[in-house]
Amino acid sequence: MALIVQKFGGTSVGDLDRIRNVATRVKSEVDAGHQVAVVVSAMAGTTNQLVSWARDIGPMHDAREYDTIVATGEQVTVGLLAIALQNLGIDARSWLGWQIPIRTDDIHGAARIDSIDCALMRERLAGGQVAVVAGFQGIAPDGRVATLGRGGSDTSAVALAAALQADRCDIYTDVDGVYTTDPRIAPKAQKLDRITFEEMLEMASLGAKVLQTRSVAMAMRHNVNLQVRSSFSDAPGTLVVNEDEIVEQEKISGIAYSPDEAKITIQGLPDKPGIAASIFGELAENHINVDMIVQSAASEGQQADITFSLGRGDLDKALGLIGGAREKLGFRAIDSDAAVTKISVVGTAMRSQPGVARAMFETLAERGINIEVISTSEIKISVLIASEYTELAVRSLHTAFGLDSED
Repeated sequence: MALIVQKFGGTSVGDLDRIRNVATRVKSEVDAGHQVAVVVSAMAGTTNQLVSWARDIGPMHDAREYDTIVATGEQVTVGLLAIALQNLGIDARSWLGWQIPIRTDDIHGAARIDSIDCALMRERLAGGQVAVVAGFQGIAPDGRVATLGRGGSDTSAVALAAALQADRCDIYTDVDGVYTTDPRIAPKAQKLDRITFEEMLEMASLGAKVLQTRSVAMAMRHNVNLQVRSSFSDAPGTLVVNEDEIVEQEKISGIAYSPDEAKITIQGLPDKPGIAASIFGELAENHINVDMIVQSAASEGQQADITFSLGRGDLDKALGLIGGAREKLGFRAIDSDAAVTKISVVGTAMRSQPGVARAMFETLAERGINIEVISTSEIKISVLIASEYTELAVRSLHTAFGLDSED
């Protein structure tokens, strides 16, 4: 007997027929003798509608009331799935975040999980009952519902698996695993049987939508066995594992891309200590994440230019903050570009295989694709390019690194 946590996203529970399909999948694990806890998202499109209503009723809304509104989507789903399971003769009960409880910090709308008290749930599971858990939510120190931010149901599932010391956490989605790149762009993309936590973390942070970044980081920290599977087929999924479970790799694992990027260049900054801290400190205080950063000396005396990338949705806010501090910062001009994409080559093979950067840059150059910004880590190289070249870059790099399927 194993203890399994299953997580089903919005597309997997998008309508009543799909909820019944999920119930059948859960039943198969129960019939195999396993203890099962199921974490579900809101039905596809529901959260977007709830967020839209919250913004329309008051753009400067109270974050606590925002959480009250958007958390209702998962509440509907857990009730429907519990009933569907009961109709199949399965003892099932729904759990909201506060009923477990899943305790979070006080950052409403983007809360982080502090602790999970699953003693009662563990007792119910041992008695054969299936726990149907609302993802994306918990209870804040003020006693009110708190939500975990976009993709929070993945985080809920991994955190619950860690707290329960589950044997496995299966993430069910609308794809049947993790691919070497987006099959919609590169039809020859291959499904990976296994991928390391580090590689998956990089892929998720660089634009791959299969798993949410926080959930991968949490799984790696707590050594939770993850599997990505399809809700709509019985094909084997992709296991996300520790690096020591994979024999030394000779090939790059994948090509990731993030199209929702923007670039800002601040020109003519005083070249003195503390200037970068002033810029990025202000952005951090306003919850704007900055990614790739390049600082270069300008030609006009003691001045420098700084270029950095950020999420496209934060561009206007960042420009406003930097523009408002122009007198304090003393820069000459500011330029921005919202038509850029981040392309990344990812793989632990980089640790032992030289020449990855050269192959990447030569491939892009041969296609006439200019590189605007570069950043690296031990297992990835990322470049910023004009958005119009996204598909060409992904397909070309996928082929260049020998990732195309042979059929």
